[in-house]
Formats: sequence, structure tokens, C-alpha cells
Amino acid sequence: MSAIENLQKQLKLLPGLGYRSAERIAMYLLVEKPEQLPVLLAALTEASRSVHRCKKCGNIAEGDLCSICSDERRNSRHVCVVEHVPDLVSLERSAAWRGTYHVLHGKLSPSQRVTPNDLNISALLQRLANNEIDELVLALANDVEGEATCHYLIEQLPAQHTVKISRIGFGIPSGGGVVYADAVTLKSALDSRRSYS
Repeated sequence: MSAIENLQKQLKLLPGLGYRSAERIAMYLLVEKPEQLPVLLAALTEASRSVHRCKKCGNIAEGDLCSICSDERRNSRHVCVVEHVPDLVSLERSAAWRGTYHVLHGKLSPSQRVTPNDLNISALLQRLANNEIDELVLALANDVEGEATCHYLIEQLPAQHTVKISRIGFGIPSGGGVVYADAVTLKSALDSRRSYS
């Protein structure tokens, strides 16, 4: 395999890029704007060295805490649980949530062999055990795995907990994820969240 074919193959592995898009990007970087290639490589290398998961919530961060967890204007006792970082980004874009987040990095799925140990659940349970959370909003997908993950999280709480728990309302279509919803739908979903029991 030639170097150009290998580059196209690696680009095609990125989400949202098909063969034509990968080919177009490869040609752009190699033929039209070769001066951009070292800049892109440097940015990727720097990001791979500097960006990691926030120790508190699992969001992306460059320090110990992400920009949301370290923002004193946010209500740190109100936590919205999401599956992935792009879900968090979509909710932030809606400007409907002024609390903080917890990113699970997936959802429970026995068919895919995804267990609680594969997700960022223990950190959330530790936050709950430390009495750091007053309200928990579950913003997981409206599908079987999302529901199973919600039920699992609820079952882990002590029987006499005082945490207010809600599930976002679903203006989001069944089987759809937070990342694909527009800002108005996300605001409506957060505003119409219901008590989870």
C-alpha cells in the first residue's frame, strides 16, 4: 500500500468521512496546501500530549479539571449525566443547563460486552457517596441500553438517598442521541425532564 493510500485509509476511519472526503482531504494536504500538513501534525501531537479526561467528570481537559468543573459560576451540585463528550457539547450549545456534567463514555450493553467497569460509573458513585450532588439529571439516549444504564445507576443509590433524580424529557426521537438534536429540542427536553423512579 502506498503512502497516499495509507493516508486516505486512516482518514476514512474518522467519523463522518467517506472515501471521497478522505481522498479530498489527503489531496488538499499533500498537493494544494502542503504547508498546512506540519501545522496539523503539530496540533495533533500537542493535543495528544495535553488533552485527557477531567478527573472529576470525564470531560476533556488540559488541567486536572475541565473548564466546566472549574467554573465557579456553575452549580456543581446539579449534575447532568451524558454518554459521551459530544453529548455534553450539544447540551452546552443549547445553553439550557447551568450545572455540571458527568460523562460515562458509553452505556451498558450486554450484547456489546460493555459492563459498569468499562464506563465512568465508579467516579459518579463516588461523587454521590461524598454527598457532592443534590440533583442528578439522566440525559442518556432513549433506547434499551440507555434505559438499562439509568436503572443501573438508580439501583446503586442508597435506599434513603436525598438526591433529586430526573430523566430528560424526550423531544429527542426514540433511538436518537443527544448529539443529533438541535438546541431548541435539547432545551425542551431539559425543561420537560421528569422525576425518575
